[in-house]
Amino acid sequence: MNSQYLSYIIYAAVVIFLVKFGVRIVKQYERGVVLRFGRLIAVRNPGFNVIIPLVDKMYKVDTRVVTLTVEPQELITRDNVTIKVDAVVYFMVVDPAKAILQVVEYGKATSQIALTTLRSVLGQSELDELLAQRDKINQKLAHIIDEHTEPWGVKVSIVEVKDVLLPDSMQRTMAAAAEAEREKRAKIIRADGEFMAAETLAKAAAIIRSEPPALQLRYLQSLVEMTSNGNSTLIPVTMDLLGGLKSAFGGDAK
Repeated sequence: MNSQYLSYIIYAAVVIFLVKFGVRIVKQYERGVVLRFGRLIAVRNPGFNVIIPLVDKMYKVDTRVVTLTVEPQELITRDNVTIKVDAVVYFMVVDPAKAILQVVEYGKATSQIALTTLRSVLGQSELDELLAQRDKINQKLAHIIDEHTEPWGVKVSIVEVKDVLLPDSMQRTMAAAAEAEREKRAKIIRADGEFMAAETLAKAAAIIRSEPPALQLRYLQSLVEMTSNGNSTLIPVTMDLLGGLKSAFGGDAK
């Protein structure tokens, strides 16, 4: 009887051991890389998986998109401006086996590649290019980093340069340049307005000179504008009267 109980105990211990060390649950967003005696045998899909205890070892790899923040880095651009930049990198594991076998800590390795690439690419760019062509630089960074991480089974999808911090002296210089540019544009706009006004007045003068009735109408309109407040008394002088004065004096009527 004691031997029968002992057998049950042994069977129960074996079952517990198999369940504890032989059953693996892989989540939907994971993949299980199984090594048998250190050699790759399979990449398991999500769900219930069984391995051989003490023989197989499973490494679970998260296949979701990972957000990696690159801390602010101080660097010198191609036009010798010292700036601080930070960035964010989005990547995911597309080949779990390579992520386990080809590199140690693929996340840390991707972070270091992103850091060195950021310093290299931005160091070869000018400040104006960095400020005005951010999308182009982001695409270039993503392409270069992805080329380095592809052998590790890691896909870099997006790289975004977040902030570009300039020295205070450079900020003041850029603010002064922007103010000067605005003043220049304002002067150009005022000059264009004066030129257009002069052209319009010249055309109006030509029309009035060729059409005497037009001059008479303009004269009457001016009289109406001058007496609009009701405090002035004017004696209108018509063009016919001026013509008569000219004939009487035998010359120009002033």
